[in-house]
Amino acid sequence: MGEPARARDTPPGIPRWPQRYTVVALFFLGTALCYIDRVSISVAIIPLARQFGYNSTAQGLVLSAVFWGYLWTQLVGGWMADRFGGHRVLAAGVAIWSLATFITPFAAAAAFSALLAARVLLGLGEGVNFPSIHSLTARWTLPSERARVLSVNYSGMYVGTVAALSASPLIITSFGWPALFYISGALGAVWVVAWMYLAADRPETSSRIGAAELELIVSLRSAAPRAIRVPWAAIAREKAVWAIVVAHFCSNFGFNILLLWLPTYLHHSFGVPLERVGGYSIIPWIATFFVITFSGWLADALIGRGFGVGTVRKSMQTTAFAIGAISLLVVPAAGSPAMAIALLTVAASANGISSAAFGVNHLDVAPTYAGILMGISNTIATIPGIIGVAATGLIVQATRSFSAVFFLIAAVYGLGMFFYLRWASGEQMI
Repeated sequence: MGEPARARDTPPGIPRWPQRYTVVALFFLGTALCYIDRVSISVAIIPLARQFGYNSTAQGLVLSAVFWGYLWTQLVGGWMADRFGGHRVLAAGVAIWSLATFITPFAAAAAFSALLAARVLLGLGEGVNFPSIHSLTARWTLPSERARVLSVNYSGMYVGTVAALSASPLIITSFGWPALFYISGALGAVWVVAWMYLAADRPETSSRIGAAELELIVSLRSAAPRAIRVPWAAIAREKAVWAIVVAHFCSNFGFNILLLWLPTYLHHSFGVPLERVGGYSIIPWIATFFVITFSGWLADALIGRGFGVGTVRKSMQTTAFAIGAISLLVVPAAGSPAMAIALLTVAASANGISSAAFGVNHLDVAPTYAGILMGISNTIATIPGIIGVAATGLIVQATRSFSAVFFLIAAVYGLGMFFYLRWASGEQMI
């Protein structure tokens, strides 16, 4: 993560690899696993649909089912992490979603409803991931590192996506689609063991942190006591909170559709075979990984040079939505998979800039309640995963085309840009 801008005169005694880096590295890996388990189905759905006779509507239900569970644990996960600490909450979430992943092949063989139930359980576990990590970030990191830290964590989404899309076709053709779920479920169990052994709720309760690093974190971070009494009314009235919520909703609308439908879009629109669909599908997410990582560094650098936090957040979010919308409006004119992927790469990577805008804005507006605020915004931002992903199947079945889907995402991005510019703030409001 580099040397913190506000901590160049680091007290002696801090190792070259501080303990907070280990915590960040572990929740980055947890987020990568979260997306491996979520995204594998986007490739596996092709042989699944062929084996069990699923039409586009049924495929949409399978792809969206994760969000049915994801919706319900965001807020409670954020509250539990802020109140009791994110260490055990995150561990429990990973354990639940890993179990759900492992049993997916058995559920699919039993019944369509059982497959949907397994995907819902996956979502219930994954729902605590980001709220817990926001809460842990508020307690473990320095204020000058936060955009970078969360960008590192968000980049785990794309590392996991690329890993899933790269490995899935090879695993499916070599061992069958059930192997995807057995392997990733087992990896989750390994992560839980490492996390419980190496991490802690706060620096003050960690047995692995040195005295010098502990003093540095405590002296420089914003006051972030445990959230015993949550100011729900103040949160509900604050426009800056709603700016985050709306931007998160609109960003996720496009992200989840592209994430889960891209392999099917390529297969449906251009006849890309299963063994090649993963190679095409990873390109937007590789580009997004680099953009999202750079965006966090850029945001911290601009703020360090004296630009207002609110100005930086608004500028980056506007750029994300504007470039994304323009690119998506052109996608229906693409005449080849290469041209379509080029345009979708621009759209997806532009949306990645949001990680340094609304994605970190929770900690600007309410650092004490960062986990709760992330729980609120991510709960509402789960709705487009349910509606948008499922509706895509209906639209494609009715129109035999993805064009209307891309136009709809672009319109939603425009809406998000308008409200974020009007309401967003970089100041602590709560």
